[in-house]
Amino acid sequence: MHQLDHLADVARNAVRIGHELIKTTRPHTVTEKTDRDTYTEVDVRIEREIRAYLAETTPEIGFIGEEEGRSDGAADSKYVWGLDPIDGTSNFVHGVPLSAVSLALMQDDRTVVAAISLPYMELHYSATLGGGAFVNGKRLETSKTVELSKSIVAIGDYALGEGSAEKNRQRIALTAALAAQVERVRMFGSAAHDFVWLAEGRIDGAIVLSNKELDLAAGILIAREAGAVVMDTSGAQHTRASAHTVAAAPGVADQLLSLVQSVV
Repeated sequence: MHQLDHLADVARNAVRIGHELIKTTRPHTVTEKTDRDTYTEVDVRIEREIRAYLAETTPEIGFIGEEEGRSDGAADSKYVWGLDPIDGTSNFVHGVPLSAVSLALMQDDRTVVAAISLPYMELHYSATLGGGAFVNGKRLETSKTVELSKSIVAIGDYALGEGSAEKNRQRIALTAALAAQVERVRMFGSAAHDFVWLAEGRIDGAIVLSNKELDLAAGILIAREAGAVVMDTSGAQHTRASAHTVAAAPGVADQLLSLVQSVV
């Protein structure tokens, strides 16, 4: 078996650990990281259990988790696992069934393996670099939509914490611009949902006015392997250094980018 195929199996098995915990566990402790940004003991438990599984199955690969940071060997590894144990923690805390487990295998400035699980829907997404993207074993392909007026576009959460008022003026202006031109605007509260549903053709575009690697790395690979165009707001290919994230089905990518650039 090709090395990436084997590592994709490992990634799929890893996110299933979190998948089962999200389905069967409710949070008892909610802790604030920053202004209105929280984590729960379930986030920490998922991260620790997946970290332990990956340390056992791929001890040569480093690990970075959203809640507890880097493993000792992460800086020296050729590859590094990056985990968001619950993408959509606020949804999870409030009982909104839009949460995901998101795991990426990163090499330098690129993601080579991705696995995302949506526990409440029994949807399991994965991709390898150059190997396509799949959901529950079925190959993914973006929508064929070519008109922005017939598109559903997801946007990322509004900003929190220091500087959020200024950031949100831009986000609200973008929301208004989208509302005037697209069929519907959606805010799912989980970047993983945004990108896997773009990959699956459920939506036609996704905009996140930030670039948090652990939130986005897995979803971006899955979207790209399904045919999506993923850019910075400059129109350049999205990378780890990008400030923002604009992704779309090919037929509406240029139209969506132009709209975003008119605001941002």
